[in-house]
Amino acid sequence: MVTMEQDYAAWVEQDQKQLHPLQNAARHTNPVVVERAEGVYLYTTDGRRILDGMAGLWNVNIGYGNTELPDVARDQMLQLPFTSNFAGMSNLPSIRLADKLSGYAYPALKTTCFTSGGSESNETAFKTARYYWRRLGKPEKIKIIARNAAYHGISMGATSATGISRYHTPFGPLVPGFLHIPNPNPHRYEGDLRPGETVGQAAARALEEAILREGPETVAAFIAEPIQGVGGVIVPPDDYFPLVRAICDKYEVLFIADEVITGFGRTGQMFGLTHWGVQPDILSFAKGITSGYIPLGGMQITDAIKDVIWNAPDADSWMHGFTYSGHATACAVGLRNVEIIERDGLVENSRVLGERLLKGLEGLLEFPQVDNVRGKGLLCGVEIVKDKQSRQPDMAFGNQIANTAMSMGLRTRVVGNALAFSPPLTITAAEVDTIVQTLGDALVKLNTPQ
Repeated sequence: MVTMEQDYAAWVEQDQKQLHPLQNAARHTNPVVVERAEGVYLYTTDGRRILDGMAGLWNVNIGYGNTELPDVARDQMLQLPFTSNFAGMSNLPSIRLADKLSGYAYPALKTTCFTSGGSESNETAFKTARYYWRRLGKPEKIKIIARNAAYHGISMGATSATGISRYHTPFGPLVPGFLHIPNPNPHRYEGDLRPGETVGQAAARALEEAILREGPETVAAFIAEPIQGVGGVIVPPDDYFPLVRAICDKYEVLFIADEVITGFGRTGQMFGLTHWGVQPDILSFAKGITSGYIPLGGMQITDAIKDVIWNAPDADSWMHGFTYSGHATACAVGLRNVEIIERDGLVENSRVLGERLLKGLEGLLEFPQVDNVRGKGLLCGVEIVKDKQSRQPDMAFGNQIANTAMSMGLRTRVVGNALAFSPPLTITAAEVDTIVQTLGDALVKLNTPQ
């Protein structure tokens, strides 16, 4: 008789034939093999139930086990699983979803290009920004300004925009034309802060200074996550994005909002920048558009950018696209997913239970290693340090906390020196309290002499 241990050993051996994302052999000797999931819980092959405090990778917004999306996918696959969506062809699901999204995130953004995920969406945004300025007779405007600790994806352009060195060093050299400035972390600002200046003002000034240093005639776009996710769940001060918008307008620099994580209800608003009353010129989205049930992403643009593309001569067409752009099945699932988020009040649930989660996590500030708690909606971070006097970041202890919490049935992720939480938007008050209680229990255990 084959035992579970023998099955598991065979699965691990077979799993070695995969090259996993962010592959680290030391971390993959004893993988958690997930067999099924329901609601906010993962169920593993060894019988454990784990509350998924990360909703997969920030993306399972409607929770696990939804039956509507598989039915939609099946029906669409039987009718038309896929067809090319290149110019001259289209399909009804992509038409309907693009129409649904027209002006949906921001009134100024009415035109959508579909991709398969966030990296492709940001690549599309970068190329479109350069194309736009070239068509306007300014081909020298090619530079993209991003921020330290930014995460924009893992294709070469997106990696070059990412402001985390670990994603750079194994794969350099990076694509020319990308540069980084300080991010607006109000708890740990690393830029030049002048007397009487807020962190938001200083970080916005860093953008203006970079534009002037490079020359406005060379800068195509500035890209920013409304809340930086992988960089540490960094929530900017309220004065930051209005200042950024004004600077981009002043120097004719396009503003790209990377809402791959913050879109579709994650922050307690349907899209993140609405917290600050700011609209971008280009929007990148993915993740929550299908709640991870099938790959889909996209880019949205203003009418000014759209008109430049539409009015180009044949010889200078916008020669960009992916095989799966406007994938019929993915778009059908995306449309129903957005309808579910609306129908079930998940944006409001994110706001209300996000406040509960944030308040609960703030109760953990009593521990000596918890230096800061921050977030909006169901996107929260708990910053871990060696001690509150030195405030020295402690990723190693963060990993110990995450591993201990996992053994207790809670999944979190270390980003920077913070523990990230982005559970499904379907989470209940009791499940939010479970997150807080379990994390607290993990901290108690690690602070208790053995």
